[in-house]
Amino acid sequence: MKKSVRLYISGTVQGVFFRSFIKENAEKLGLKGFVRNLEDGRVEVFAEGNPEEVRKMLELCKKGPKHSTIRGVEARVEKFQDFKAFKVLHI
Repeated sequence: MKKSVRLYISGTVQGVFFRSFIKENAEKLGLKGFVRNLEDGRVEVFAEGNPEEVRKMLELCKKGPKHSTIRGVEARVEKFQDFKAFKVLHI
């Protein structure tokens, strides 16, 4: 059974290659969905796939790439939407 989760990551997460870090790891984990910067300075990640890989993505979001500082990760379980790829969205 597939799982979907929406994550809101706060801290120093914009301008530190966070979105490319997430996209690269999502593709390695076989996840689908999207990542995007939000106007309030957070990053939003929607990831869906096998529950174990979704869990791994959550753990990666808590660590972030080298120059990021994660202050918080809010996770919400979402309805499975059957995305076909993982994309970086731009506002």
